[in-house]
Order: sequence, then structure tokens, then C-alpha cells
Amino acid sequence: MGVLQSVPGHPEYADLAEKTGFSFEQISVLHKRFKQLSHNEQTLRRDHFNEIPDLSCNPIRSQIIEAFFDQRNFHQNSEGKVQEIGFEEFLVVMSHFRPPSLHMTDDQRESVRKEKLRFLFNMHDTDNDGTITLEEYRHVVEELLSHSGALGRETAKSIADAAMLEVASISMGHMEPDEFYEGITFEHFLKLLSTFEIESRMNIRFLNMDTPTLCK
Repeated sequence: MGVLQSVPGHPEYADLAEKTGFSFEQISVLHKRFKQLSHNEQTLRRDHFNEIPDLSCNPIRSQIIEAFFDQRNFHQNSEGKVQEIGFEEFLVVMSHFRPPSLHMTDDQRESVRKEKLRFLFNMHDTDNDGTITLEEYRHVVEELLSHSGALGRETAKSIADAAMLEVASISMGHMEPDEFYEGITFEHFLKLLSTFEIESRMNIRFLNMDTPTLCK
């Protein structure tokens, strides 16, 4: 794992700043947060995330935690899960929540948008097969709705099924009764969220890394 044992100004900070877009100051703040969560160990495990009260109340808590251990979020063309992560991996995952710079070009902003959407897609593509299937989509919707206390599991399932069919019709156009919709590809995902402003919504106020802000 990418363990970091440096202080601000170390050359490795420069490499991480270039890779993630964080400033030296922001990397220093996140390094302190990493050490706090890991109890000064050099790696983070899933159980360390159990100590974040706000995350424990999140209906998609498991997906958020797994995103930190999903190798697709570390490097391109990587896949599979790991059991622990170093600071570099933690920082790379956190960079997906970094708000866009005001000085970005249109091309840079579009690149950031696609990176955020890819991260979001990976979070829901839990079996890493390149599609968000009905079962995966249903699981997310059921988890979200079950925490509301107003709907039962069957009602949540029906809502998820209906929503998935609507997504299928948008992605694929008219479908015959005997056709089977395999799931949402990343290309379809981009199309479905083409008008959704995710660049500034999917972010973390990392300069004030108290416990409640980590999973917002």
C-alpha cells in the first residue's frame, strides 16, 4: 500500500498533490485525519470506519466504506478489493470528493465530472462486472427506503423495479416484452446524469475534517 511517513514539504507530497489536486496544506490536514482514524497505524482497515458516528447512520454506509477498498478507485485498469489501505490510497479516494477549482477549463471540468461519475458508478456496480444490475440497483434503493421507516421491503422492491424499468427505457429506448435488460453501463450512466450537476455536490469540506463531514 502507499504508506506515507513524511511531513509537509517532503517530495512525496508533491507527487500526491499532482496526482490528487490537493494542496500541501490539504494533504497535511488529511494526513492528520488518516492518522486519527488509523490510531497512528500505517494502514486503514474497514473496522476503522466504524468509529465515524455520522457514517454509521448513512443508509449506504457499506457502499461508501467499500469504495475506499476498491482498487478501481486507486488506479486505472485495476480491480478487486483490498483488506487495508495506506495514506496514498485514502487520499486518492478522497480526491473524488474534491470540489472543482474555479480556474478549471471546460475540458478539465468535464474530466473531473467523469471521474466523479465513474466513482459513483463503481460504488453501485458492486460485483465489478461493468453494469449496475437490477439486483444492485434494487439493493441501493431498498437500503435508502428501508431507513425511512415508512415503506416495507416489498414496497421498496416494487419502487426499485419500476425505477429500473424507467431507466431501461431511457437507456435503450422501446423494449419488447421478451427482451431482457442486463443493466446500466457507464455510458448509459453518463447519459442518464447528463443534466445532473455533480461537480460541486459530490464533495467534502476537507479543510474542516471533523467527524460529521467525512461522509457528506
